Amino acid sequence: MRATVRKLRCAVYTRKSTEEGLEQEFNSLHAQREACEAYIASQRSEGWVLVRDQYDDGGISGGTLDRPAVQRLMEDIEDGLVDVVVVYKIDRLSRSLADFVRLVEVFDRNGVTFVSVTQSFNTTSSMGRLTLNILLSFAQFEREVTAERIRDKVAASRRKGMWMGGVPPYCYRVENRKLVVDDDRAEHVRWIFARFLEIGSGTELAREVAKRGIRTPKGNRIDKKYLYRMLNNRAYIGEAVHKGDSYPGEHKAIVDRDTWDRVHAILKESPRKRAARTRAETPALLKGLLYGPDGAAFSPTHTRKVGKLYRYYVSQTVLKHGAGSCPIGRVPAGEIEAAVIDQLRAAFRQPEIVAGTWKAARAHADDITAADARAALRQLDPLWDELFPAEQARIVALLVERVDIGTEGLNVRLRVDGLTGLAREMLSGDFGQAA
Repeated sequence: MRATVRKLRCAVYTRKSTEEGLEQEFNSLHAQREACEAYIASQRSEGWVLVRDQYDDGGISGGTLDRPAVQRLMEDIEDGLVDVVVVYKIDRLSRSLADFVRLVEVFDRNGVTFVSVTQSFNTTSSMGRLTLNILLSFAQFEREVTAERIRDKVAASRRKGMWMGGVPPYCYRVENRKLVVDDDRAEHVRWIFARFLEIGSGTELAREVAKRGIRTPKGNRIDKKYLYRMLNNRAYIGEAVHKGDSYPGEHKAIVDRDTWDRVHAILKESPRKRAARTRAETPALLKGLLYGPDGAAFSPTHTRKVGKLYRYYVSQTVLKHGAGSCPIGRVPAGEIEAAVIDQLRAAFRQPEIVAGTWKAARAHADDITAADARAALRQLDPLWDELFPAEQARIVALLVERVDIGTEGLNVRLRVDGLTGLAREMLSGDFGQAA
């Protein structure tokens, strides 16, 4: 009586690392499959039969298991649909020893045998496992050596100043694997560097960039973070950078070394020191807004004593007719400015101000709630002291129409349209922050 041979369902897995040649009528995947199917046919007397499903990964590296066909093969193995996995060479299934160990664990758990057509062994034997580990170790070694070779080539190319791919810096485009200057955008970059030298504030610079309509190559808004990346990009002085080291680049510089050095001398200072310097150079907060009891305007002035700066607002009446000509002739700038700011902060907590802001905001975005408006207005309080003086002066000029000072106190008249504009900035996320 003839013994019955158990059928072994065989799945063929093929892989090619690159997509090159896959469009051909007969490619590497077909060649691998043909050899594997011929091997299965030679084992027909052992009960081997080919499963209908094909498991092909074209253009995917063997250094990862994140491959569609491998994942599908694993699922079919777990479902008990495969008994033998057949490949042309072992590295077609995996080039990573750690990944292959995980695959073999799945095979063993489901009683599946692994076979390589050109490297004859069987994973069910200890000798087969040893052979696999040796072959996989060499496969992984080859992969790591290739990766090191590529890294060394990139490093050597960067040392020669060559462009090695990636997103080109703003104002450059890539032609024939080289960086070429876009003249129109190069003017924007030069202006950004020159303007930063003048104001020393990323926040103010971002605001001026927005007013000029300068945007990223993709059309996005240029914020403070983007600007600081530009100001620190050594490509603009004609250098190529690799892992922190700079080399002369093949491309043309658009910023001179003197400008670069002066910009970075400013950047080395802390934001607080830059803010303090900007504050001293900024026009007085209430310039053109402060008036005395006789209706005359107050002008800002200052004096220095023992190296310390003292700021004041002086009545035009006093300047013209002398001391005693006005009940209030001079007031300390810091005190009067703080009093105005305190009144502004208090105004933002008033229900009628919140309601007016909400109403104004809903004209532009009907999904804004009263809670949104209240939260937006409250942003000013904790952020005020962190703003640059120029930004503080801009907000005060936007909100305050007039400040009258008298013997009995202070009266601040707000601009309704200014409050609406500031609320829109806050709700849209464009409200200024410290540089």
